[in-house]
Amino acid sequence: MRHKVAGYKLGRNTSHRRSLLRNLVTSVIVEERIETTVPKAKAARPIVEKMITLGKRGDLAARRLATAYLMTDEAVVKLFDTVGPRFGDRNGGYTRIIRTGWNKGDGADKAFLELLGSEKVLDESARSAPKPAPRRPPKLGRPWKTQRRKPSTTAAWNR
Repeated sequence: MRHKVAGYKLGRNTSHRRSLLRNLVTSVIVEERIETTVPKAKAARPIVEKMITLGKRGDLAARRLATAYLMTDEAVVKLFDTVGPRFGDRNGGYTRIIRTGWNKGDGADKAFLELLGSEKVLDESARSAPKPAPRRPPKLGRPWKTQRRKPSTTAAWNR
């Protein structure tokens, strides 16, 4: 029985699990959409919701709590300037988990953890972002293989 046992352990010790979740939550706020495994997404979802609630409050105490948890100042600024006010009229349910497939190596179920309304933001950023420069073709040949070195004197004696 799992009475009064909340949260996911994710096969990690406490400090590793805490830093993993802090990184995931920071990435969700900055990127607005991340791809991760389903258990990690389910573990990070309530924390993301709490951070967005802090962003909606917007007072100094909420900003200090968010700064203590999030990993970058960029995430804190985005949380309080854009993400929090975007959900001002909504009472919870700020995120969604969309299952995408599975890893080929270990068979883990993959999912997107995204903020609601991020599809508009992602589409606008894709349109306004400059196209990346075309990639150069790879160099052919192996220069480290073509260079011949003189055999050492000990190698000559061992023949």
